Amino acid sequence: MIDTILRRGRVVSFNTEESQIIDIAIKEGKITAISPNLKESASQEIDLSEKLISSPFVESHIHLDSVLTAGEPRWNESGTLFEGIKIWGDRKRKISIEDVKNRALTMLKQQAAQGILFVRTHADVSEPQLIALRALLELRSEVKDWMTMQVVAFPQDGIYSHSQNEVLLEKALEMGADVVGGIPHYELTREDGVRSVKKTFELAEKYNRLIDIHCDEIDDEQSRFLEVVAAEAIRRKNGSRVTASHTTAFGSYNNAYAFKLMGFLQQAQINFIANPLINITLQGRADTYPKRRGVTRVKELWQNNLNISFGHDCVQDPWYSLGTGSMLDVAHMGVHICHMTGRDEVNACYQMVTGNGAKTLNLGNKYGVEVGKPASLIVLDAKDYYDAVRTRIQPLYVISQGKIIAATTPATTNFSSTGIIQNSSSLEKSVSLSKVL
Repeated sequence: MIDTILRRGRVVSFNTEESQIIDIAIKEGKITAISPNLKESASQEIDLSEKLISSPFVESHIHLDSVLTAGEPRWNESGTLFEGIKIWGDRKRKISIEDVKNRALTMLKQQAAQGILFVRTHADVSEPQLIALRALLELRSEVKDWMTMQVVAFPQDGIYSHSQNEVLLEKALEMGADVVGGIPHYELTREDGVRSVKKTFELAEKYNRLIDIHCDEIDDEQSRFLEVVAAEAIRRKNGSRVTASHTTAFGSYNNAYAFKLMGFLQQAQINFIANPLINITLQGRADTYPKRRGVTRVKELWQNNLNISFGHDCVQDPWYSLGTGSMLDVAHMGVHICHMTGRDEVNACYQMVTGNGAKTLNLGNKYGVEVGKPASLIVLDAKDYYDAVRTRIQPLYVISQGKIIAATTPATTNFSSTGIIQNSSSLEKSVSLSKVL
């Protein structure tokens, strides 16, 4: 007996924008059939009324250890990256495993309700007790039935800025971190930065891990560690396992150098992550006018067929006091600040929070609406991907590994030109999460 059949859902091709109305059969957590008109029956059948079926959103870059701490112990009044680092340096002295897990779990539930089922989170491993890492590794195991988490061992203060950080980074990998991170532009010297990139690659090979480096997250046009990352990936032939996050300085490089670098990036075939909400907020703070947008060359990377995804990065923490965790908010901002308002470009921004993110996380056959894959998908009250980005609508259904873990009843607005609303109780919006959360 089939567990669930989703009836009359709409799927849209990214390449042609052609749509098709289909049924999807789910059994034991996997998609067993996709057809325009399934003849089988199931114990649970849901009529989607031609709503959009999509692969779930992928959060490819967030810091769950710092979420929901905005204003603790003080607000970031300058709005800069470096004041945020100082504030977090004070806040993390008071963190506990319970503190991190409670905040991170709250955010994961919020993300799940918004259609995110795959998350790559960075964990600060510059703290001697590795509390954030321990908490997130515990949480990774506890939520695995409804959320897939990757944990990055991230040396927030640099690998070589403090004598113990190199040891802590390797210890984090021994403890089970999925990805090895770095932050070369925050090392004490350029030489240390280059050395840190090489160390990151060495550790990734030693422990068979993915790589995700905070790379050139600064407006300084002389910050050029992206070329070092690309060179290492070319030499080691592991570009598909390597990610350069932020790369905001790329937006400040002169075009002669940028065009040369683009050729190297095409050879390297590394992944990129931009964080539109945070990049446009933190960067350009030292400019008067004109002010830089502070985001990497998203459009040009996409045009050169390099894999680039979007992340939220921060949600209500010392670096960004706003945000809800919605990837459609991220895609919507990306459309604007990356000048990607063409129809194909908007669709591309949707891909940057879905399939491109899955490629960045190296998810392989764990992701996608296809027969034989896990039944993890979302249903949106939208006609197509453009419509989803435009409206930033919350998913009607979020299905993880065959289970409906979140369902949203859309808001209803009654309007009366006379000023008399007879049924005010209809102005409600409810979101329910299943007991699994």
